[in-house]
Amino acid sequence: MGKGAKALAEGHEKSAANPIDSLPLANTAISCAIMKIAQSLFITPFLLASHLHAGIGTELLYKGLERPVWAGAPVSEKGKLWVMEQAGSIWIIDLKTGKKSAKPFLKIEDKVTREKNEQGMLGLAFAPDFEKSGRYYINYNEKGGDTRIVRFVSEDRQTTDPDSGETILKYKQPFWNHNGGWLDFGPDGMLYIATGDGGSGNDPKGNAQNLSSHLGKLLRLDVSGKKGYKIPKDNAFTGKKGALPEIHAYGLRNPWRCSFDRATGDFWIGDVGQNAWEEINFVEKGEVGGMNFGWRLREADVETPKKKVGGKRPKDNVEPVYVYKHGSGSREGLSVTGGFVYRGSKVADLKGRYIFADYQNPRIWSVVEKGGKVSDFTDHSSELQPKRGSINLISSFGEDADGELYITSLSGPVYRIVAK
Repeated sequence: MGKGAKALAEGHEKSAANPIDSLPLANTAISCAIMKIAQSLFITPFLLASHLHAGIGTELLYKGLERPVWAGAPVSEKGKLWVMEQAGSIWIIDLKTGKKSAKPFLKIEDKVTREKNEQGMLGLAFAPDFEKSGRYYINYNEKGGDTRIVRFVSEDRQTTDPDSGETILKYKQPFWNHNGGWLDFGPDGMLYIATGDGGSGNDPKGNAQNLSSHLGKLLRLDVSGKKGYKIPKDNAFTGKKGALPEIHAYGLRNPWRCSFDRATGDFWIGDVGQNAWEEINFVEKGEVGGMNFGWRLREADVETPKKKVGGKRPKDNVEPVYVYKHGSGSREGLSVTGGFVYRGSKVADLKGRYIFADYQNPRIWSVVEKGGKVSDFTDHSSELQPKRGSINLISSFGEDADGELYITSLSGPVYRIVAK
């Protein structure tokens, strides 16, 4: 186990197979049952404790969305938050009034499949020059289940012609789960795409360690041209026999929300585990090329227990900076939701802290990174509960143009993290 993870995680214990396979966006009925149990065990006393320590909190920005899975904004558009519904619509919310746009920014529900729980529209990346070009990129499962990365152009920055998209990349999905879905531009101006291993359990096709498959990878594309994309000359496997040139790093299971630190350019990944462990990966700016995050040989920082699946640390393996085991305790969960390093100006208590959560066991935590290790683990689950109800089914965190953070719940609301 890596030293940073070891200092924070509780001791390794064998875990029975998880019937929901630790999946993000897992069965909502099961999730709600787990959430109710969790609330009865620890959320209530946490709410009482929040009155004693109230440095941060949340306020409801908007409610009533249909399974929101992503939120964010281009750096040029202050005072607005774009929110994505899994079925295939994107709305703009005014941060001052809390009102939703009268028309969707994009609506392509006729092109997106929601046949299975983890399928749908899953990610969005605004081009660095969105203010000028209106270009942005969508990651979704098409009818039939395969993944498309599509470039759209919004002429007025408020709406989009749904038939104007250009598919720049498409790859097959052998199963319905583990689609990944995250994409964004890095500090180098390249488009990064995090893909899941293709689904089922134990990566039966061995995709994550196979450099001839797009699945279980971090892809890197140059999309600066008018059409299509180019392979960046410094991609890690460019010219390697048998390797797809789009691949920049590999060994991922189901990366559910990644982020670049807007201040440092460092890269964070929340990678959903299988039967026992969840993990957070950290990579310093510009160092991710060629890295192997270990799956399916490793689950978090231990050998995957199934015979002929698990193995020793592979070449170029980077161990997670933080791991936590499966369970319903205050430092446990079942499905990690990666987040952001807070770089806003309104919540002093969170400055420089990486905030993340668990989808199934509704916890919200943060850590501080220094020298490639994390410390000062803090549980914010109590103080971030709203005045009414509780935050559950945490599908994503969002960052607005000023670096302020938001939480989306698959049950419909969007919350803003605030100082108290």
